[in-house]
Amino acid sequence: MKITPTLRNYDKANLPKDILAGVVIAAVSIPISMGYSQIAGLPAVYGLYGSVFPIILFALFSTSPQFIFGVDAAPAALIGSALITLGIENGSPQAMAAVPVLTFYIAIWLLVFYLFKAGRLVNYISLPVMGGFITGICTTIILMQVPKLMGGTSGVGELFELVEHIYHTALQINIPSLVLGVSTIVILSVAKRVIPKFPSAVVVMAVGALMTKFLPMDEWGVATLASVEPGLPKWSIPNFGAVPLTDAFTISLSVAGVIMAETLLAENNFAQKNGYRIDDNSEIFAFALGNLAASFTGCCPMNGSVSRTAMGEQYQSRTQLTGLIAGLTMIVVLLCGTGFIGYLPVPVLTAIVICALWGATEFHLAKKLWTLNKKEFLIFAGAFFGVLIFGTINGVVIGVFLSFGEMILRSSKPARAFVGYHPEHREFRALSESDEVKPLEGIVIYKFSSSLFFANCKAFQRDIESVINDDTRAVIVDASGITSIDVTAAETIENVYKQLKEKDIRFYMTEHISDLNQQLRKLGLCYMIEEGAVRKSISIALKDLGIRRPYPIVGGSTQRTLISPRRRQINSKMQELTWAFGADSEKFIEKQINLQIEQLKETGDMDKLFNGKWTYKEELDEDEWLEHLEEHLKEIVRISGRDETALADSIELSRRKVYERIKEEHPELAERFVEKRQVLDEHLKKTRPEVYKLVKARRALKKHESDSAASREE
Repeated sequence: MKITPTLRNYDKANLPKDILAGVVIAAVSIPISMGYSQIAGLPAVYGLYGSVFPIILFALFSTSPQFIFGVDAAPAALIGSALITLGIENGSPQAMAAVPVLTFYIAIWLLVFYLFKAGRLVNYISLPVMGGFITGICTTIILMQVPKLMGGTSGVGELFELVEHIYHTALQINIPSLVLGVSTIVILSVAKRVIPKFPSAVVVMAVGALMTKFLPMDEWGVATLASVEPGLPKWSIPNFGAVPLTDAFTISLSVAGVIMAETLLAENNFAQKNGYRIDDNSEIFAFALGNLAASFTGCCPMNGSVSRTAMGEQYQSRTQLTGLIAGLTMIVVLLCGTGFIGYLPVPVLTAIVICALWGATEFHLAKKLWTLNKKEFLIFAGAFFGVLIFGTINGVVIGVFLSFGEMILRSSKPARAFVGYHPEHREFRALSESDEVKPLEGIVIYKFSSSLFFANCKAFQRDIESVINDDTRAVIVDASGITSIDVTAAETIENVYKQLKEKDIRFYMTEHISDLNQQLRKLGLCYMIEEGAVRKSISIALKDLGIRRPYPIVGGSTQRTLISPRRRQINSKMQELTWAFGADSEKFIEKQINLQIEQLKETGDMDKLFNGKWTYKEELDEDEWLEHLEEHLKEIVRISGRDETALADSIELSRRKVYERIKEEHPELAERFVEKRQVLDEHLKKTRPEVYKLVKARRALKKHESDSAASREE
């Protein structure tokens, strides 16, 4: 296990940012840690104790350059509710004895998770689940904090309990507290937009302390933090007899699971967002060390803190030096600055926490998912409301089920297509790709691009059965995308094979990796291989049927056309544009035109407009590009100041050059060019009739001039 992995090859340019972020996080941790410590059943000062050694140990071993450890909402709330179940009063000597014991067992469970590499389970949790989970936690903590803005106490529980607590607090609202808290939120929100790098949170805390010093805050009913006696936490071994072993076992296991899942989810969320990687298993080890330190200093369980990490990100924290500075700063506070704590107004510090949490929410992801994929949006919403309504533990369970459910749903609807033959390319391609791809007479070629298992094998069977008719001689499965099959899928393949055999229709599996043959043998389908139903390629299967090139295609000649390499390249490029963008190919061309027009606005260079290169522009595609350019004729004239007729002539000249090039090099494509030109002209006539009229007039004029010149030469 490496120590300080994020501090190796440290860039000194990051030092000011890391130090500032560490100081800010320590300052913000004061109200957060004290509040959550009380929720966990301990005196408030133990929240500050938990912000020293656990943070430092985590910072020394974490592979995340920015995540911060400390006293947090979920484990604190779980321990607080566990004490109620055990009949232990919050803040009592019994609670002070029981909580460190539970924290110790939580650390042991985390070490067990580390040894069994349980962190890999997070790989099965999707981005929508992760985003919904984090947003749910942030929203829950925000709702917990809202009553403190109104002069009340922090809420506990889930959504309905929190809303009820907010309602009752609002009935006894303290107006000065609300004004102070809301004003702080507004100031921080504006400062984040206008001066994002300025340490506005530190400034508003200092201003809040000065207000307490010089204004009658007590008379106004504005609460401040409780004063704390100076001194560092004392190390001691927990009293293991304070909690029955069976209770400690079950409670600590559930809390350890939440700490691992919640923190790894949040860490991976920040890592993905900021472009770095973490070692999940090393993180679990760091969690365990932090909780061991918390246990031996009498504290409640520790967790990764989304709010403090978000605060560090706001101040551009780069390494775990931020966590070390935060821990050292808390030591200084405990030794020298506890008197300052008593001057900090609760509404101001609550507003700082809320702003940091709001910045960590992923509502923008929900908006994106709503636009792009409604199913993934529902998964996000399920994870979000799962945490918000049912709590963190149940939220984790819901999130895991949603992730696995999403995987099964995706696998049950795999990419698949019926395949035909392109006589010019001499390739097998999807029939939907182009009108020039034709099915073979009497042959069904079917491509299935997923592992075949219980959730999708029925779709496999239905697809094949749906296309069988009296003329079908054989079914060939392109299994190049199938890497594995299960028992259910093997039975389905066998049923299809036998049903087709009864109808005197041959069945083949082709193009797959050799490991799949081993799976077929193990699953009892060796006889299919022995009977020749498993072949290496489609062409070999066709040879087995007595079919050789030129292949007999439906509605086409069996004679193979000799194709020049250049013509094949042109056709391939044309096919690639449709293949790449499908029905959106015109949108792609239009997007390229708009980009070039934007460049024209900046540079005024007309040559780039006509000669600029983009990936898919070949002869016939270039003609379509010119047609799209004509649609923007008026806009280009306005931007460039060029004469409209001269610009139309330039486009027409470019088109003639394309035609002449095709006619000279590939006369067999010239007729097709003319046919396509007529289709594009009809499109232009519908979309831009005024441009079409101008283009036709210029063509007629040019033709007349050309005919006159030819007459004079004669």
